[in-house]
Amino acid sequence: MSFPVAEEADIALLLEGTFPYVSGGVSSWVNQIIKAYPEYRFAVVFLGSRLQDYGEMKYALPDNIVHFEAHYLYDAHAKPPVLAEAGDPAVAEQVVLLHQSFGFVQDNTACVFAQMAKLLKQGEINEAFFLHSRQAWQFITQSYQEYCTDPSFIDYFWTVRAMHEPIWAMEKIAANLIPVRAYHTVSTGYAGLLGGLLKVRTGKPLILSEHGIYTKERKIDLYQSAWIRDNRNVFEKDPTEVSYFRELWVRFYSSLGRLCYHQADRITALYEANRQRQISDGAPAELTRVIPNGIDLARFQTLRAKRPGTPPPVLCLIGRVVSIKDVKTFIRMMRSVINRMPDAEGWIAGPEDEDAGYVQECRDLVISLGLNEKVKFLGFQKVEVILEKIGLVVLSSISEALPLVVLEGYAAGVPALTTDVGACSQLVYGLTPEDKALGAAGAVVRIADPQAMAAAAIELLRPENWFPARDAAIARVERYYTEAQMFDEFRQIYEEALV
Repeated sequence: MSFPVAEEADIALLLEGTFPYVSGGVSSWVNQIIKAYPEYRFAVVFLGSRLQDYGEMKYALPDNIVHFEAHYLYDAHAKPPVLAEAGDPAVAEQVVLLHQSFGFVQDNTACVFAQMAKLLKQGEINEAFFLHSRQAWQFITQSYQEYCTDPSFIDYFWTVRAMHEPIWAMEKIAANLIPVRAYHTVSTGYAGLLGGLLKVRTGKPLILSEHGIYTKERKIDLYQSAWIRDNRNVFEKDPTEVSYFRELWVRFYSSLGRLCYHQADRITALYEANRQRQISDGAPAELTRVIPNGIDLARFQTLRAKRPGTPPPVLCLIGRVVSIKDVKTFIRMMRSVINRMPDAEGWIAGPEDEDAGYVQECRDLVISLGLNEKVKFLGFQKVEVILEKIGLVVLSSISEALPLVVLEGYAAGVPALTTDVGACSQLVYGLTPEDKALGAAGAVVRIADPQAMAAAAIELLRPENWFPARDAAIARVERYYTEAQMFDEFRQIYEEALV
């Protein structure tokens, strides 16, 4: 497939594992943003794990994407030739200083990283230095002796290698990216690292917009991951402690986040609690700003007239079938709901191509609970089609930011039942006194509690509760969460960056 290529653009979007290859709330938001500003020419840099992990694009590229490139950080690439070298002690000292700076929230990380980025640009630090120099070897072995609490040096060595592997790819991407007037990364992590390298290299403004907090979400992933080793024997393990390698990966992603925060010129969050989390993780408070998601009301308002006169007993989880969405809690909830409402159905409407193992576990759970005829896996669906037919939008997630699907449901006249994550409580019950006065647009329950979720669902589906929740939902989204409001705020940020 051929991609658009340009010699220059206005804004480079740096995207890790999202648009255009992965569907979901962040990707939908990116698509919204690009289409909202036809006057700007966008370059899109997609960062993925391996080519084989992605299929066809889930989104058509809007016309104002004039340049597109995709990079896969863990695909095999040619290694530098094995040549022994001593390494420059001054360069090694900069490496040590950068790692030391990660231990403090208020420090000189930005200055040290800028110096490191210049050394990368000049070729003083490169993959050959990391793989073959005596200085790098001494740094790795000394760090193992001083800090590692796992007995395996081999696992430590290869973990450090895996962490650094994408850095060399980032430098090559930064060196070859077309000229633009500003960079906009939609996460920290590797995309944020690329943004920091580009900021130092070119001096152009860097905008960071976080939906979820990347470091928090990676921490959840890492604590659930089975591939991370723990070589301690039964006498060495403390059951209250996280394994060293798991904690090492957590610190690594936290450090990447700090680097991006210190290089960004403007940092946005979807809601106030996330802004405060950014600040506690090292973001300068004066650079942070809350811009909530907004939706195209006209796209969903017409659905209200098409909906049944009474609330359908259909509960729908609209989202990817992945562990962070906790689809299993939704399925278990449906067992309790159907015990009391035999005509109810549970729909799972979302792509199933990210975690085949988890999808199979969910399907097996449906069978084991005897829900084959009641819980349906619909795959990816157009949200407008789904919202015409359901009674509740359900999110059983263990992590969310400010989910677009809740707002889309509100605009169509569908209340929401969510777990108490991200901005969900704000969306359901309101934020300010004026917002709260609109009433509850659904219900919020604690994480991983299918019984509480089932009880709330049954209460919400009663007409005497459902209709007031619907009215509150419509009023809230129309007053506080419109696409026009969101676009006006980002237009201001882009105009300031492109001066």
